[in-house]
Amino acid sequence: MLKRILLCVFLTIAAAPAAAIDYTDLYYVATESGYGFNVVQSDTFMFVTFFIYGLDKKPTWYTAQLTKDVSGNFNGPLFATTGTFYGLPWNPPDSTITPVGTASFQPTSAYTAKFTYTVTTPPAMAASVIKLVQRQTLTVITLGGSYFGGQSGAYSGCSSSSNNGPYTDAFNLQVTQSTNGNVSFEFSYTSGLSCTLAGTLVQYGQLYTVPTATYNCSDGLKTNASMSEIKATSLGIEGRYSAPNAGGGCREDATFGGPLH
Repeated sequence: MLKRILLCVFLTIAAAPAAAIDYTDLYYVATESGYGFNVVQSDTFMFVTFFIYGLDKKPTWYTAQLTKDVSGNFNGPLFATTGTFYGLPWNPPDSTITPVGTASFQPTSAYTAKFTYTVTTPPAMAASVIKLVQRQTLTVITLGGSYFGGQSGAYSGCSSSSNNGPYTDAFNLQVTQSTNGNVSFEFSYTSGLSCTLAGTLVQYGQLYTVPTATYNCSDGLKTNASMSEIKATSLGIEGRYSAPNAGGGCREDATFGGPLH
C-alpha cells in the first residue's frame, strides 16, 4: 500500500533536490596503518592533507587543493610546504609553498574513493600513486534520541503512473541504538501514519548505513529498505532510505532530517 497517495496527488511544489554528499572525513587503506588522508570539503572545494612518508621513511608534508568537476570528481594541484620548527616562534620567511604535482579524489560511493596523486618534483621523489580509500571509523557515534523533522521523497515506477511523484511529510522520530549495532527508526508522521525501519548499523567514519532494513508501516506495508548516509549532526540527524517495493509496484526514495528535541 502507498502511504502518501494524497500528498503525492495534491503536492503543488516538487520536493527539494537531495544535497550533494559531503566527503569530509579521515580516509585510509585498511591494510596500511599510519597512511592516510584528511579531507575537508567546502561546497565544491576540497582541501586534503597527507599522512605519507618520504625516501627516508620520515613524515612528508603534502597538501592538495581540489575543485569539483562536472563528473563529480575533485582535481587540482599538489603542494609541498615548509615552515619554522614548531618549538620556535613562527618566522614567515621560513614558509614555502611549492607546487609539486597533481591529485584527484574520485568518489566511488558515499564512503569510498579512488585517490590518485602524482609527484613530479624533485625528480628523486617523482611517483604516481593510486589508493582505494575508505572513511576511517574512530569511535562509535551516538544516534539514539528523539527528533522532530521533515522528509522529502518520491515514488517512481508505480503500476499506476498516477501514483508516481514527490511528497513531503513531517515527523517525530525515535531512534533506538543498541550496543550490538542494532538500530530502529520509529517515524510518527503528522499525516497519522507510523513507520519503523530496523536493522544493523555499518559505520564508515562519520556516516552509518543499514544495508538491509525491515520497513513496516501502520497502513499494512511490510517490506525491506536500505538506509544510507545516516549522520549525527551537531543539531540532530539526517539520512536517506530506499525501498524497491513500497507497495503498488512503486519504488520509494527519501531523505530525512531534523533536530533533537
